Order: sequence, then structure tokens, then C-alpha cells
Amino acid sequence: MIRINLLPYREMQRAARLRHFSMLLGAVAAIGLAIVILGYLALEARIANQQGRNEYLKGEIAKLDKDIADIKKLKEQTQALLARKQVVETLQTNRSESVHMLDQLVRQLPEGVYLKSIKETGNLINLQGYAQSSARVSTLMRNLDASPWLKGATLVEIKAATVQGLRANEFNLNVQLVQPGNEASDDAKNEQAAGGKS
Repeated sequence: MIRINLLPYREMQRAARLRHFSMLLGAVAAIGLAIVILGYLALEARIANQQGRNEYLKGEIAKLDKDIADIKKLKEQTQALLARKQVVETLQTNRSESVHMLDQLVRQLPEGVYLKSIKETGNLINLQGYAQSSARVSTLMRNLDASPWLKGATLVEIKAATVQGLRANEFNLNVQLVQPGNEASDDAKNEQAAGGKS
């Protein structure tokens, strides 16, 4: 009987299987390493993309902040211009009031009454002067109330005084300056309020 020694054959098969296993193990390790590298590169790309988006958003937010500051500044300038416009309009409407006031004072001043001081505070005019008698002060007050530009004459004080050796009455009174159109609208408002109450 022939005897065949199979040990070298088995050793060769074992070595072949070991080589095959080592090759498979190397291939799997290479594939795993490739997957890790590709995942890392993809993650880095996504992080870089997100950082680019963040930088873009920061730039746009900075632009919007600048625009908001410009809008706020424009609003402040607009408010300042509107305030100036209001002042100019008020001056335009009120510039003739002083002329009318002086004209009415000259027209309504009765004989024997002399003014020494005229002071205007807003719409309130304070008149100080001398009259030959208290009746002339009453006449002045009636004349002022009858004027379309003046109303509400109220006597603050009247007292006896001596002016250049003559007896006189020194008076102090207040009167309000109104525009004829505004007075009519005020009267209409007062009538409506009185009608609403009754």
C-alpha cells in the first residue's frame, strides 16, 4: 500500500487560506479606512459650507443693522424737519397778529388813556398805563371786548397815582389775542358742548 503524506498539502492549503484571510482583512481595513476618510471629508465639507452660510448671514445682518441705523437717523431728521416746518407755519400764521394787536389797541384806546407798557406772553397781553378816570378804563375794556382780535379783558389792578403833578388812575389789565376765524370756531365748539349737556 502506498502511503501519501498529506501534511505538506494541508500546510499549503492552510497557508493559502491564511493568505486569503489576510488579503480579505487588508481589503476590509482599506475599505473601512476609505469610508472613514470619505466621511471625514464629507463632514468637513458640510462644516465649511455651514460656516460659509454663517459668514454670509453675519454680513447680511451687519448690512441690515446699518440700514436700520440709517432709517432711524432718517426718521429723526424727518421729525426735526417736521418740527421746523411746524414752527415756520406757526410763524407764518402768527406774524400778522402783532400788527393786528397794535392796530386794535390804537383804534380801541379812548381819549384820556395812556399806555406805558404792553407785554405779550403767548396769546395773553398785559397792558399797563394811566387813565384820567376809572370810567375811561371801563370804556377801554368794553372797546377791547368789542374788537374782533381781542377778547376777555380782565382788570388786574387799578390805583390812584400822580403823573407830572396831575391825579390819574394807574391800571393793569389782561386781554387775550385771538384770530377772528378761531374765535368763531371756539364759539361753535362751546355751543355744541352746551347743546350736548342739555
